[in-house]
This record gives sequence, structure tokens and C-alpha cells, in this order.
Amino acid sequence: MSIPTSHRPAREWFLLILALLIVGGATIPLWQSSGGESRAEFMAKWGPERLAKLFLGPEQIACYVCAVWALLILQSRYREVWRQRQAFPLELLPTEEGSRILPEDARPLARKVEHGTGRRPFILANMIRLALGKYALSKSAPDVAEVVRNQADVESSRLVSTMGTVQYLAWAIPAIGFVGTVRGLAGAFGMAGAGKELAMDEFAKQASDQLKIAFDCTLVALLLSLVLMYLVHVVQRAEEMLVVDAQEYCQEHLLLRLYDPSAIESVSV
Repeated sequence: MSIPTSHRPAREWFLLILALLIVGGATIPLWQSSGGESRAEFMAKWGPERLAKLFLGPEQIACYVCAVWALLILQSRYREVWRQRQAFPLELLPTEEGSRILPEDARPLARKVEHGTGRRPFILANMIRLALGKYALSKSAPDVAEVVRNQADVESSRLVSTMGTVQYLAWAIPAIGFVGTVRGLAGAFGMAGAGKELAMDEFAKQASDQLKIAFDCTLVALLLSLVLMYLVHVVQRAEEMLVVDAQEYCQEHLLLRLYDPSAIESVSV
């Protein structure tokens, strides 16, 4: 059985490539015609020594630690989403056309769900199990729909709350970069006080090095933060779609197949 999808996904990577081609086709000729720096000038400015100072430093290393920690957490969460989606093809509920679920079928179906998943913690299986338990007691389809909706809210809240560490790390990386910025600016201002004791060339060189520290830390931290925030967005979207698809599965294979005696009695009266 195919995994449910709420809508046709946008071809985001294709659109990104298209955007790069459009922007590159418009800006590269303008850059070349305006006399932008040549490749030799660029390589002379950003040699190995300059790149080493840019990417290596105490603040940069601290940012790398936070980024790798966050990436490992996101990787484990994305693998968990993939594992959770393995529950959809297990046929936990009847999928035959026209099949109905009666109140007396709720308990056997719940046992089938537990047996089919091997009691592994699946969001979809837990949602179905709680809904069937409510149906066995109340025999009311609206009550079952309310259970599915509430459980989806609970799962969504749990996924959001457990993302707290990654959200903190995404905030901490630019904060660490600003610490390096403050350190570099403080060093540059400190050189101003010692300028009388140094030759002008030496003073300019040391002040320039301190300013490079300031801006290098900020640049590396912001770049890492941009990449990390995009990956956070990807994982959060995958988790949100998991819960939405679980709701859709319950809607299609459970809620629309429930036999509600109370509804029939109200119509007959």
C-alpha cells in the first residue's frame, strides 16, 4: 500500500536550480562587464593562510562543535521519521473497498495492530489503537474522530518540544560568533591605546588582524546558522507531514469505515 500524501510536493530542488540559472545568467555578464576582480586577484586575496585564519579559531571551533552536535540530533530524528513511515505499508486496518468496522471489531483490530507492529512505538499504530479503544467503549464515530485529532495534537506538541536542544544550538552558533566579534573589536581598540609605542606599519597590521578576527567569527557563525536552520526546517517539515499523513490514514481507513449505531437511530427517529 502506498504511503499517503496530503498534496503534490513542490519540486523545490528543481526550482532552486532554475533560480540559480536565472540569477547567474543575469549577474555574471554584468559582473564581467563592470570589471570585477579576476580569478588571480581572488586567489591572491584568499590564499591558504587567509582561509586558515578564517575557518580556524576558538570561536569557530566552538561553532563547529555546536553545528555537528545539532546535525547528529537532526540525523537521528530524520531516521526516526523514516522508521515511523514503515508502519504505513503494514495494513493495520482493512483496506478493501466497502469494508466496514463494527464496534465488536474494535478489540480484535487493536490486537491485530499490536501484533502487526510487534509493539514497536509507532505514531500511526498508537493513534489507531487509541481510536479503536474509544470506539469499543463509546461506539460513536465523532468520539473516535476527536481522539484522533487530540492524539495528533499531542504528537505534534511532543515533536516540537523535543526539538528544543537543536533550536538552542541554532541560536548559540551566531551568539558564539558575536563573542568572537566582540573579542576582535576589543583587541582592535586595545591596539589604539598601544599605538604610540608601535611603529605605524606594525600598528596597522595588528589592528587589521584583530578586525579580521571579529568579522571572520561572525561570517563563519552566520553561514553555519543558515545551513543549520534550513536542515531544522527540513526535519520539522518531515515530522509534521508524518503526523498529517497518520491523520489522513486514520481518516481514510478508520473514520470513514466506522459503523455508528447512534447516528442510524437518530435518523430513524
